[in-house]
Amino acid sequence: MQRTIVRLATLAVVLGLIVFCGMTLFNSGAAQSSERIVKITAHKFEYQPSEIHLKLGEPVVLELTSKDVTHGFNIPDFGLRADLEPGETVRVRLVPEKAGTFEFHCDNFCGLDHENMNATITVQ
Repeated sequence: MQRTIVRLATLAVVLGLIVFCGMTLFNSGAAQSSERIVKITAHKFEYQPSEIHLKLGEPVVLELTSKDVTHGFNIPDFGLRADLEPGETVRVRLVPEKAGTFEFHCDNFCGLDHENMNATITVQ
């Protein structure tokens, strides 16, 4: 009888450790496999960086910040758009599902050279 109790207690401890370790690995795995963050800054008629390279099907979060005035961010090919207020960060999630080179541009009039404010995302 005492032997059975010891075995059950040991089994309970082992199962508890397995569950605890599994949850710890699951949670750290979620943090490890979090989406890649790509920071984009808008200012005076340009985006930095002006070329972004992504992998097909890889989820990313675009962190967009304006350094000066209200800019727009528009990627028509992916149906994404956002307003970028000065000093604020906007996060846009993107999972590129088609390969190619796609232009994004400012769609809020931001000054005299507004029409030239664009950049590209290349998906491979």
